[in-house]
Amino acid sequence: MNERIQELAKQAGFYPENNWDHTNWHAAGHNPTFEKFAELIVRDCIEQVRGEFLPVLEDKEMMKDTHWDGYVQCGVDSVVAIQEHFGVEE
Repeated sequence: MNERIQELAKQAGFYPENNWDHTNWHAAGHNPTFEKFAELIVRDCIEQVRGEFLPVLEDKEMMKDTHWDGYVQCGVDSVVAIQEHFGVEE
C-alpha cells in the first residue's frame, strides 16, 4: 500500500503510534478490504476531477477558445498529481 495511505490510516487511529513501520502494518491486522476501500476513494476523487474537464476537452467548439486550454490542462495535471501522490495507477 502507498505510504500516504498508510500514514492516513495511522492518523485515523487504525494502528498504534509506537514504532510504526511496515512490519507493524501487517502485525496490526492489515486488512485488504481497508486497502481496497482507500484505493476506491482515491479513484473516485480522480473521476470527479475528470468529470469536470472531460466534457470541455470533448467539446470542439469550447476547445477553440484558448481560455479552456488552461482549464483542461489543470484538470489533467490534477489527475496525474493525485495518482502519483497516492500511488494509484489507471
